[in-house]
Amino acid sequence: MEIRICHLFPEALNLYGDRGNVLCMKQRLSWRGIDCKIDSLHVGEHKDLSKYDLFFMGGGQDFEQEVLLQDLSGHNGQEIKAAVADGKTFLCICGGYQILGRHYETSAGIRCEFLGALDLYTIGGAKRLIGNYAYRLEAEETILSAKGKKNNIDSRLIVVGFENHSGRTYLGPDVKPLGYVLAGNGNNGKDRTEGVRYKNVFGTYSHGPVLPKNPFFCDRILRSALERKYGSFSFPPLEDAFENAAHHQVLSQVLKRSFFHLP
Repeated sequence: MEIRICHLFPEALNLYGDRGNVLCMKQRLSWRGIDCKIDSLHVGEHKDLSKYDLFFMGGGQDFEQEVLLQDLSGHNGQEIKAAVADGKTFLCICGGYQILGRHYETSAGIRCEFLGALDLYTIGGAKRLIGNYAYRLEAEETILSAKGKKNNIDSRLIVVGFENHSGRTYLGPDVKPLGYVLAGNGNNGKDRTEGVRYKNVFGTYSHGPVLPKNPFFCDRILRSALERKYGSFSFPPLEDAFENAAHHQVLSQVLKRSFFHLP
């Protein structure tokens, strides 16, 4: 078994140690005896992306995103859009997540056309949304009752991360949120949505990097790539005591500011 990962534009999109997500995926595959080969696609470089199983795109500031616009308008953009449509697995963080959408409109009203691979758009805000936060995967109705009562939460479905973005992202009807915010801001600070899911695309505002302290989330992403490539396969669990301890430590600090509690 082998997974081939392509790290997209690492020199431009690598805020807050986002590269650690690639290292985490490789290590968790290695512990299971699954080979992992990692390549990078750099700005101005052309590659056949059809040979890869999983793509990672980290976060970047507005300047870095603008640098990529010309590159994404040509061959590389078409290759990425084709991979999304073909059901390849993507993990995209913050600016990388925004780039997959239709456009970004700055707070000054300047509109930048992005890839249009996903039905979403982003508008720049005057205030940055910053801090540790938590969101739950799966359906919204399992998180919060209409009256805001406390609910028991399965912490294995909660992702903890660090958000730092001025962009407010809004999802269209053709995509679903990755999860719903328990504490923090998420996509726009208004509708409680966080990130995006479309086919095998996982988009999120979680920096950190997000995967080392959310091992269950990392495995979900890896399984999507493996299942697409191999169908059924053996994916044994790992001993994640240290990873789960880090996850629960952050989670307990984040949720003590809200009305949610752990089971």
